[in-house]
Amino acid sequence: MASSCATARGLGGGLMRDLRIAPGTGPVRLAPVMASPERVIRIDVGLRPFRPSGFRVEREALGDKVLVHNYGHGGGGITLSWGTAKLAVDLGYDASKPDVAVLGCGAVGLATARLLQERGARVRIYAKDLPPNTTSNVAGAQWWPASVFRSDHVTPAFLEQHFAAASFAFRRYQSLVGDNYGVAWETNYNLSNTPITDYPAGEDELMHRLVVNQRDLAFDEHNFPRPFVRQFDTMMIETPLYLRRMELDVRQAGGEIVVREFADVAQVRALPEQTVFNCTGLGAGRLFGDTELEPVRGQLAILLPQPEVNYNTIGNDGYMFGRRDGIVLGGTFEHGEWSLEPDPERIARIIARHKAVFDAMRP
Repeated sequence: MASSCATARGLGGGLMRDLRIAPGTGPVRLAPVMASPERVIRIDVGLRPFRPSGFRVEREALGDKVLVHNYGHGGGGITLSWGTAKLAVDLGYDASKPDVAVLGCGAVGLATARLLQERGARVRIYAKDLPPNTTSNVAGAQWWPASVFRSDHVTPAFLEQHFAAASFAFRRYQSLVGDNYGVAWETNYNLSNTPITDYPAGEDELMHRLVVNQRDLAFDEHNFPRPFVRQFDTMMIETPLYLRRMELDVRQAGGEIVVREFADVAQVRALPEQTVFNCTGLGAGRLFGDTELEPVRGQLAILLPQPEVNYNTIGNDGYMFGRRDGIVLGGTFEHGEWSLEPDPERIARIIARHKAVFDAMRP
């Protein structure tokens, strides 16, 4: 959430008196993002591993081995990583067979490895890419599962599983808040031209139980150029720092990391470990024949950091995450697109749409 000190620093000390109110109960006057092409420090492109029916956590036999799948998180990989890791470990770890393999070194693979180590496992990670070259490194990383499934493709049982994963992850990330892992609480503002009823979650949805400090702001309680604004708090994960620290934790706990790409399932079957956790993300489509899995491309424009911008916005214009390592502007979800090359026109539209919003913020 934007603190009164940060707000006053961004807009002048004269506002301090107005903001001496309990957090989340008074008006907010936020500093605008300076959205312009000149402030772009990098363009990030990532491919989300999306399954319309949602992530896959499932156990099966692979010859004489146990294979546990944990992939297909769509836009919720960072958010759900600890939760689906717990589901997978509960499903597949046998303490009598402590030597285990984890395929993949993104957020899901690292969380799975850490939970296995906490159970006493001896872990070896096999991965084609390590941080900072994983899909997880280019995620926006707001803690809230988004674009994980299609509502017309999921079952009530999956929604229960999704909520269980989100609940565990929610508590785990709270234990990591601080500079060591780059996890911090921040306030989000959902901006809309129409009344907001179902974001971040409808009142009849399980996920509504994980919504913190939700409040609908009256027009005179904010300075955004939209008539309807919903405020709620959640965590932000600074992915470069978080993934570096997670990799270090795995190594310090005795884990081994092997850089290796698998051409086929036979090579997985030949591994010395008797239990294998498949956290290969999009790679699971080719390696294990999951035809439901598809890439969904996301493109981000990262702007120079603004210390006074310590809040997030979400709306039809896209999203802005005020991270310490840069201002993240995004909002693309391109199904079936495999290219990792940035699309200059889309990037220009992302920046222009956000510029229109922030330039129109009322003083």
